[in-house]
Amino acid sequence: MNQGKPIRVLVAGLGNMGRSHALAYHNDPGFEIVGLVNRSTPALEPELQAYTIHPDFATALAELKPDLCSINTYSDSHADYAVAAFEAGCHVFVEKPLATTVADAERVVAAAKTAGRKLVIGYILRHHPSWVKLIEEARKLGPPYVFRMNLNQQSSGPTWATHKSLMRTTSPIVDCGVHYVDVMCQITDARAVEVRGMGLRLSDEIAADMYNYGQLQVLFEDGSVGWYEAGWGPMISETAFFVKDVMSPKGAVSIVMDPNAKSDDIDTHTKTSVIRLHTAATGPDGKFIRPDQDMRMTGEPGHQALCDLEQAFMLRAIREDLNLDRHMADAVASLRICLAADESVRTGQPVRL
Repeated sequence: MNQGKPIRVLVAGLGNMGRSHALAYHNDPGFEIVGLVNRSTPALEPELQAYTIHPDFATALAELKPDLCSINTYSDSHADYAVAAFEAGCHVFVEKPLATTVADAERVVAAAKTAGRKLVIGYILRHHPSWVKLIEEARKLGPPYVFRMNLNQQSSGPTWATHKSLMRTTSPIVDCGVHYVDVMCQITDARAVEVRGMGLRLSDEIAADMYNYGQLQVLFEDGSVGWYEAGWGPMISETAFFVKDVMSPKGAVSIVMDPNAKSDDIDTHTKTSVIRLHTAATGPDGKFIRPDQDMRMTGEPGHQALCDLEQAFMLRAIREDLNLDRHMADAVASLRICLAADESVRTGQPVRL
């Protein structure tokens, strides 16, 4: 790797993810933070308090001339900020979802290619050793697959306030769904052909045309099928809130969650505890040949450590000129599926892709 000068980075958006990414840049000598962007002045960790907070992204981009823009703002600004950064000659890290429409996502990818700059999308699970292992074991089983996944969050207080802010632009099955649909796409390699969705508004604290509970179903070209469910709010059940399970004719691989975990704990969303491998093969007596195998994932990275790994990948992508074509294509594909599910929720009709 060309160690060179530190990559000068402008960090836009100082919510949970923005602050975590800013800490990752602060603690990595490969980066130098040249400024932060946020409309308000939030409470920041001590390490970040010395950096200047700029109220306007375009002005900060023009004045500071960073090498990298890290975009962690609300989803509806992602595409415009990313394209502006590419046009200014920057590399871009952008939190998921890449955009709020497929056309905007494709516009960002096209801008990255035109500028000859790197685009990394914040799929944090791609940098998690346990999720990498889950995908590897599932691929060994072979298609067709059944994907069963959810992440419901019983939220209150500040967490519910954050969820309500997110739902001004993005439903839970789009905001969270892109992660888990991305996992499905990495396992099957097959193209999604049809998506169905259903959703329900369970609170009068959100807009009349928004829903805080949703489920999508996706059908793939190789016969694989999957569902993903997400709900946010004080009314959401803590029962079976975390299901991560892949089945195939040869068996199944699952993440087994700690029974004491809480759904609104951010580390719960990534820590996996145990990966359980079940093999379907039976002997002459019809009984299973092998017992289920539990792989204990010790020393798991927490949320901040995962953000550190994600930004270490961003640094490698720039310095080693990594080919990110598949990375970008997968991000558009998972967004296309989740937005089709949102369309299906609103129209009541399945969407052919």
